[in-house]
Amino acid sequence: MSGNESREFDVVVFGATGFTGQFVVEELARSATQESIKWAISGRSAPKLAQVLSVATKETGIDVTNIPTIEADVQSEESLRAMTARTRLVLNTVGPYRFFGEQMVKACVETATSHLDISGEPDYMERMQLTYNKAARDKGIYIASACGWDSIPVDLGIQFLKKNFNGEVNAVESYMSIKTGPQGARTNFGTWQSAIHGFAAQSQLKPLRRRLYSEVFTKPRPQSKFRLSRKTLPFRSEYARGWCLPFPGSDRSVVQRTQQYRYETLNERPTQMEAYFTVPNFLTLMGLLFVGAIFGVFASFRWGRSLLEAYPSFFSFGAFSRVGPTREQLRDTSFRTIIVGKGWADKMAEPTDEPQEAPNKTVVVKVSGKDPGYTATSTCLVQAGITLIKEFNKLPDKGGVFTPGALFDGTGIFERLKAHEVFFEVVNQ
Repeated sequence: MSGNESREFDVVVFGATGFTGQFVVEELARSATQESIKWAISGRSAPKLAQVLSVATKETGIDVTNIPTIEADVQSEESLRAMTARTRLVLNTVGPYRFFGEQMVKACVETATSHLDISGEPDYMERMQLTYNKAARDKGIYIASACGWDSIPVDLGIQFLKKNFNGEVNAVESYMSIKTGPQGARTNFGTWQSAIHGFAAQSQLKPLRRRLYSEVFTKPRPQSKFRLSRKTLPFRSEYARGWCLPFPGSDRSVVQRTQQYRYETLNERPTQMEAYFTVPNFLTLMGLLFVGAIFGVFASFRWGRSLLEAYPSFFSFGAFSRVGPTREQLRDTSFRTIIVGKGWADKMAEPTDEPQEAPNKTVVVKVSGKDPGYTATSTCLVQAGITLIKEFNKLPDKGGVFTPGALFDGTGIFERLKAHEVFFEVVNQ
């Protein structure tokens, strides 16, 4: 077991008063009783925490007004340690994580507390793995980011595909699409802010990855002669409905670390991967390219980043705002991710083996669910947290910093997600 079962709580939601935190609290309220989870919520303001529980009671029909609240501030290391010492696991929703994430990770390591968050920021995630992997392993705890919609559907979806391939997977492509209702969709300011600073920090990734792939990961990855090329211009695919573009999120970087981990520890052939998103028509494509061009120019300069942060709705044409989406918008929104795996019908004896003929088998998996930004993200984070608590003995390496696909693949997380309407299914074989 984890060594801290006697703690007061199994789970504490940190950042509960934030926009995403509210939905995480509601999702945990729906699952905690059934799973016998002892939980609390945490944030800077006691009155606001009480209001979160009041709203959660109204939205779920489950009375959670007596759930304990803990005041803690990301700017106060002492308050973070006092909070983390009371629980086995922290679900952290406070971003951007490049500014506020490490403080919580550090407190969790110091108090031997596991930590999951929903970051989609590659530089933060990879820096945490480089900095804290050994310390987390020594403490016997688990640290994992990307436990929201970005990137559980794709990272675990690829593992689901590999389990159903019955052969050897060489490469996968993912195609993500979002369907909205009559009122459209809107995303909260925090995601916009993370994207701004993530774009600006891209130059930091190369030296960081050089260290990560020499200090944490040490085994050179085999290079296939059947290389998966990245499509950089808009294109149409037989597997997606509409126009496809490279997806700028963290999916690819997360999957690469999962594949490297499984190659080094399980001797699995690492799968090549490219990620795309689709838009329904040419007009939407042109609008997106226009907004992307403006964003890229402004995010490259300090003055531009200040303007993007000051006027998110203006620069995103209403897609991002400080207000966030309405409940009705969320109810009308859903996502679908198609994952196309290509490889060989025969399993290889060694991960470095490769047939002379080109890949001859294709399997297609669909991952689908409700609104990705908040509903599916909350579902993924909470079910990942419950899986960690309930199936601790099934987790690998007795601790460390992981990706979702490396941490949860051998658990019952697929069944938990399915029970909460995030579906993984083979649609073509």
